[in-house]
Amino acid sequence: MSKNNDIKTRADVFLLVSTFYKKVRKDETLGPFFNDVIKDWDAHLDRLTTFWEASLFLKTKYIGNPLEAHVKVDKDNDHNISELHFGIWLNLWFQTIDELFEGDYAENAKRRARKMGTFLYLKIFEARKF
Repeated sequence: MSKNNDIKTRADVFLLVSTFYKKVRKDETLGPFFNDVIKDWDAHLDRLTTFWEASLFLKTKYIGNPLEAHVKVDKDNDHNISELHFGIWLNLWFQTIDELFEGDYAENAKRRARKMGTFLYLKIFEARKF
């Protein structure tokens, strides 16, 4: 795929998501969180593709609760998720987008990830019982 293409189709979203999560799974900081929790990667990648397709194109419906899932992972890991994890996640996301795509949807995918990461981190922190 030439980098001159924007994100336009579900296949593009799947390419982005699957390439990104290959990096996440290999990352020494993020990998353990994901590899310990996700048992069926094919199903998870399909679900994440639907999530991002809905987020970017606003034409499909995502059914699920990402916030609940992330709060549970944080709890199961003794509340050790920090801004460092979200920073690494966001940097890998931006890097993957820049390697594969350019254009309005690519930039929107970056903006949405930044907002989502901030929201999830704040909600994870709020959910902690000190």
